[in-house]
Amino acid sequence: MINKTVNSIEEALEGVESGMTIAFGGFGLSGIAENLIQGLVDKGLTNLTCISNNAGVDNFGLGLLLHRKQIKKMISSYVGENAEFERQMLSGELEVELIPQGTLATRLMAAGYGMPAFFTPAGVGTEVAEGKEVRKFTFHGIEKEYLLEKAFEPDYAIVKAWKGDTAGNLIYRGAAGNFNHPAAMCGKITIAEVEELVEAGELDPNQIHTPGVFVNRIMQGAKYEKRIENRTVQPKND
Repeated sequence: MINKTVNSIEEALEGVESGMTIAFGGFGLSGIAENLIQGLVDKGLTNLTCISNNAGVDNFGLGLLLHRKQIKKMISSYVGENAEFERQMLSGELEVELIPQGTLATRLMAAGYGMPAFFTPAGVGTEVAEGKEVRKFTFHGIEKEYLLEKAFEPDYAIVKAWKGDTAGNLIYRGAAGNFNHPAAMCGKITIAEVEELVEAGELDPNQIHTPGVFVNRIMQGAKYEKRIENRTVQPKND
């Protein structure tokens, strides 16, 4: 029986070194690998290139790594609520590649599909297209320009799921699925942390979102804050 379980954060992050490229699941603070991100902080890694829709918030999520200047480059589609991300980007301390959100997701998935590149109309005629190949294609009877985008090739991918089994199969809950499945597909080595870990065969196959073939290591997280990025409430009527 295949067993991909690891018993500690240190074991899960074995082989992750400074200077590597890591893809992360999550959107804002939803579905982020809180325990493994803290493990990267504690490991003291530097010069990381991080592929993620955004970078958490100040002092939480990937914001922890940003605050300690452990990230050299962010590849993202959204600066979001993270003031430190914005500050480092504008000051030139942090290299940032901003790309359309759909392109980000497709570049993650393309790696899992074994596709080295694809053409998309997103970003044509903008800064996104600088240094990239542009071709004209006729599609559905309309000729237009398309931009060549390459699949990501991260050294590792780090994702978070609600439930997983010892064979690496994952189930996400609600909006926490977001970029986790695409990220899981693209890593040379994919590490997953889950809230609940069960034995192989206990998950309903019809409910599995990411099959274990994409996952190399899986661990159960100890605790989750599950912060809300921007809480908005309706004022009470007097």
